[in-house]
Amino acid sequence: MEQGLYPFLLHWLQLLWWPFARTMALLAFAPIFGDATVPMRVRVILALTLAVVALPSVAPQVTPVNALSLTAVALTLEQIAIGAVLGLGLQFAATALNIFGFLSASQTSLAMAMLNDPVHGSSSDALSLLALLLGMLLFFLLDVHLLVTGILAASFDAWPVGQSLARLQLQTVAYNVGWVFAAAFLLATPIIFSAMLVQLGFGFMARISPSLNIFALGFSVVTLFGLAMLAFMLRHIPAHYLQMTQRTLDMLTQLMKG
Repeated sequence: MEQGLYPFLLHWLQLLWWPFARTMALLAFAPIFGDATVPMRVRVILALTLAVVALPSVAPQVTPVNALSLTAVALTLEQIAIGAVLGLGLQFAATALNIFGFLSASQTSLAMAMLNDPVHGSSSDALSLLALLLGMLLFFLLDVHLLVTGILAASFDAWPVGQSLARLQLQTVAYNVGWVFAAAFLLATPIIFSAMLVQLGFGFMARISPSLNIFALGFSVVTLFGLAMLAFMLRHIPAHYLQMTQRTLDMLTQLMKG
């Protein structure tokens, strides 16, 4: 009885291990779920739950291997690599918002307002933190967290366990990094342009009246103009975030099609 139960349990444990390894790697690199503020226990429970859900679609495609062999180690590393690529792809929209916040802060003189982050052990400017929080809200508001589960389920059809590395085209992800910076710069263009106009105006005033303390006045005016443009742009950011998310999904679809 025990001799027949042990291989049975080992077989089903292997079937559960491959989707768990891929899901855990995806959550570790995905936005919000991979943040340091998310407890590891919560991440493991989510990965285990998604692995159980994906088990029926994974089980027919898996060939049992020795759990203590190098083949099992290679398959585990393969699942981690696939999950990491999917998680990094999902980070593109959030990264674009973070770059937008940094560009906006640097152009409106708000980059000097640094906030210490005791969780991550670093400091960031106020607008970058605001963009990060806005991205987290949009992530759940637009149901992107539900798309993550759909992408995970589709990945097992595109990259079955043991047949994935030959079809994993990493250059597709590398080629799409450029649009992240383009999208961030496009979002920050109104703020950059308004700050440039204010600086040009104060430059002309400095030429006309050199006795005025233009630099002290221009500092506050640039900040006010930047905040006004940011308040005007806030209602348009969700639409841009949705477009960036769609672009990310198109990239992942292209990656899965090989």
